[in-house]
Amino acid sequence: MPDTIAQTELSLADTPQGDAADGLVWAVSCVPGQRPVQLTAQQAADHLNSRPPHADDAGPSTSAREERPAGWVWLHYDVVHTASRARVEAIACLPEEARTTLAGTDRGTQLEADGDIVYGALPAFDDGMTDDDTSVSAWRFAVLPDLLVTTRRHPVPALGAAYRWLQRVEVPRSPAEIVDRTLLEFADSVRRNIAMLDDQLDRAEDLLLTLDQHTDFGRISGLIGKVRRRSTELRRVISPVDRLFRNEDLELPDWAEDDIRDRSQRQIHAALDDLMALQDRARSLQDELASGQAEETNRRLYTVSVLTTLMLPATFVTGFFGMNTGGMFLATGSLGTVEAGGVCFLFMVIAWLLLKFTRLL
Repeated sequence: MPDTIAQTELSLADTPQGDAADGLVWAVSCVPGQRPVQLTAQQAADHLNSRPPHADDAGPSTSAREERPAGWVWLHYDVVHTASRARVEAIACLPEEARTTLAGTDRGTQLEADGDIVYGALPAFDDGMTDDDTSVSAWRFAVLPDLLVTTRRHPVPALGAAYRWLQRVEVPRSPAEIVDRTLLEFADSVRRNIAMLDDQLDRAEDLLLTLDQHTDFGRISGLIGKVRRRSTELRRVISPVDRLFRNEDLELPDWAEDDIRDRSQRQIHAALDDLMALQDRARSLQDELASGQAEETNRRLYTVSVLTTLMLPATFVTGFFGMNTGGMFLATGSLGTVEAGGVCFLFMVIAWLLLKFTRLL
């Protein structure tokens, strides 16, 4: 089965690559209505250094933001190395909690807001994905009205898709739309996986609807079991994200409310609804499979019981003639065995007629 989830996070040929220790995968400057402009590693560092450091009691001043040119910058880092994590932790314009999140190594989900800054960690499928493995990694972000910083430890196809999308369309007004686009790619990946699992349930259902004595219950059980296992894994990934966006205590800034909370919440919640519907269908087919297995077991036990009942008279006759006693009936004569066999058959016919009369057959 082709893998519809695993894609490769592309670093296009014209994307500048920074020093390996710096960890910069790409840097682009985006102005609405214009094409994105690639930045060198030095230009990205100069842009960060030109920004005022974050103050614990307040974000960057309004006047400072107004002095900056229109548009925003997207910096994407690979934090697999200690040196690159140290580079991210040194971004002075972000609060300490955001820098810690960006350089983190755990796979937990998180979404926080600090003034105008929104940061967190969200799940994604990495490009080591196979048909039998839902390998999940995490990507992290910190977003301001004019800056987006993302990090990852493993290639994330959803981020690569968002980057390619940015090259094709008009630059969005806010970097929050990149976060929304990445979540959309993640939700689409979940839906593609759900579609594959749904196809497997279709095959299992077809086998159940054509139930006969040649039905392979083991194959059906394997198909349904695989679907239930993978759907459970997917639900464990997507449910925490849905809870994050539904958290009433989370107060996002106005500029990010629509893109990050409203649209992303709809996308994730819709994918979760599809996943729950798939699980309900898998449970229904599991119940139907159990019913079919019970019916098949009862049918076989019924056949064995009938055969056993029909053989009881014959067993009695053969036991009777097997007694080593004198004057045994039919002990003399050349047709004694044939006559004894006829008696066995006669008793079997009588037993069959009794079963039919009592409607046990």
